[in-house]
Amino acid sequence: MNVKELLSLTHKVIVVTGGSGNYGKCIVEGLAEADATVITTSRDLQRAENTADGLRRMGYDVHAMSVDQAIPETVDALKQQITARFGRLDGFVNNAVSRPMKGYRAPLEQFEVSMRDNATGMFYLLREMTDLIVQSGGGSVINIASMMGMKGPDLSNYEGTDMGDLPPDYFFHNAGLINLTRYMAKMHAGRNIRFNCISPGGLFNNQPEQFLKNYCKKVPLGRMANPDDIKGLVVLLASDAGTYINGENILMDGGLNA
Repeated sequence: MNVKELLSLTHKVIVVTGGSGNYGKCIVEGLAEADATVITTSRDLQRAENTADGLRRMGYDVHAMSVDQAIPETVDALKQQITARFGRLDGFVNNAVSRPMKGYRAPLEQFEVSMRDNATGMFYLLREMTDLIVQSGGGSVINIASMMGMKGPDLSNYEGTDMGDLPPDYFFHNAGLINLTRYMAKMHAGRNIRFNCISPGGLFNNQPEQFLKNYCKKVPLGRMANPDDIKGLVVLLASDAGTYINGENILMDGGLNA
């Protein structure tokens, strides 16, 4: 098959949670550019609608739905809505994350909220979207984690800034998500569904100049990630070009951890 056909997502229906966030928007955009029918979700339906509307104006097939992964009933409603409207699901990008914990000494109640949102709720959403993909004949699940799920923090990046009080739940959940990807790949063997994980490095988001200087001098490419960097990788893993990649965690950090 021609490589352009392999990378095409024509006729594939793909859900992206957190599709209005910094990485989420470019993931939605990249999938749409590859001709997928993309469903972008948010707890705030209007926010998702704004993202979808902007891309529809550019000629892409993007739809908005609401879901709060901390509330199982909204996950059930999302599944029913996808089935009623599209009749199938071919891909799921598990991108949404809540960040209630603000630092190492934050109240334990914030860790409990994080567990509800980023562990229990996330797994239920993942399980339900997986079932829908299997029922549709198979497809691809892409979990979005972080390089912080693979290593401890490099506190020297924060020297000379007021940053550096890093929340432990972020490291805890991303590490868990990476191995959950492997678990799901093994548990669903023989069902024509693939599970992979992307662990990005730092995304440029107008961080303080000193942080950027500290960080970028350690990256062989000399910069932080930009919104386009994740597009091709997501399309690869979602498309037929990636049909023999399964159970992997791909580090996307510009060589920082080489």
